[in-house]
Amino acid sequence: MNRSVHGRRVVVIGGGIAGVEALLALHDLAGDRAQLTLVAPEPDFVYKPLKVEEPFGGDPVEQRALEPLVGEVGGEFRLAALESVDPAAHRLLLSDGSSLNYEKAVICVGGRFEPAFEGVDTFPTPKGLAIEQVLTKSHVAGADSLAFVVPPSVTWPLPIYELALMTERRARERNYEQLSIRVITPETAPLAVFGPAASSEVAQLLSARGIEFIGDARVHQENGELLLTPGDERLGRDEVVALPVMKGPALEGLPADDDGFIPIDDHARVRGTDDLYAAGDGTNFPIKQGGLATQEADAAAAHIAHALGAALEVEPFHPVLRGKLLTGDESLQMRADVAGGAGEGEASADALWWPPHKVSGRYLAAWLYHGEAQADPEPPARTLDVEVALPREWHEQPMALDPESPPGID
Repeated sequence: MNRSVHGRRVVVIGGGIAGVEALLALHDLAGDRAQLTLVAPEPDFVYKPLKVEEPFGGDPVEQRALEPLVGEVGGEFRLAALESVDPAAHRLLLSDGSSLNYEKAVICVGGRFEPAFEGVDTFPTPKGLAIEQVLTKSHVAGADSLAFVVPPSVTWPLPIYELALMTERRARERNYEQLSIRVITPETAPLAVFGPAASSEVAQLLSARGIEFIGDARVHQENGELLLTPGDERLGRDEVVALPVMKGPALEGLPADDDGFIPIDDHARVRGTDDLYAAGDGTNFPIKQGGLATQEADAAAAHIAHALGAALEVEPFHPVLRGKLLTGDESLQMRADVAGGAGEGEASADALWWPPHKVSGRYLAAWLYHGEAQADPEPPARTLDVEVALPREWHEQPMALDPESPPGID
């Protein structure tokens, strides 16, 4: 192990997208100034954004052992979960009963999925989702429709569209032509967060596949029954696939909002603490998406590296949303500026960032592709960057963001 004995201990908690990005960014930006430790509850990194293909018989998503990666950057790997934090003492308490002191730490523990409805097929869940069983169950129950539901509090609805589109293709392959498919969502338009142009493309795609879009609608459960409002339509449990809701990690010793999420500022620092940062789904940033998680991790790494003496310019977290919609055929990539002033956005089947991974993290994508980190995510041929620039006010008042409505266009 080539870890520098002179570096100051910087601990990254979590072995997911944000954690790996933070580790690689710190290694690049801080160099020997940081003595890196990665703590994770599982030994492997799992590329979860592609789990949406597993219900359709796709290969298991890519997994990579974390310990060799940590060794490559001269760090130490600890297999444990984070139990609590003592910011005043700069100490982390781990699930194996040990504690770990830090000078800087980046908390990348993610959120906690909970089913939105009882007795309903949910994706993702630990037990997985088998679309063949869903189709068979609906067919045996005599259901003439299958609804893919975005619960009211979910802020990243893209996976439900992927499930609906790929299920429609599978239903055609099984000659279930009598089965109608619906997307039911609180959004005012399909994937409204990407703006009118991309939303229009998604609407046309749904229409071409015969998938009905029911927007500005909410599904709730009363006495075990699923009700759709407005209209008070009753939905059978065999006819529904829903996204789960996400709760924050609610870690002892850290500030949290009412849902347990960690509040951060525009450098991904945990509010009210010294030397603590957070990135990923566990933060209070309202859109829970892997690409945004990597950008939070990059912002934290740059701020830490600068504090440790690295000569680099520190920019605040400037969220850029890049979204790839898997359809079962060609994927659709989307471009919009939800801060306003950049037109109505666009959607394209072409590669809009490079490398063309589903998550476009600067360091993560290069690691997955065994390539060099990209200072600029543009593809080699031409500028087609998918950017959704989110205003700083959304950090100060994150609940002001409404992912269910199209962004304003100046």
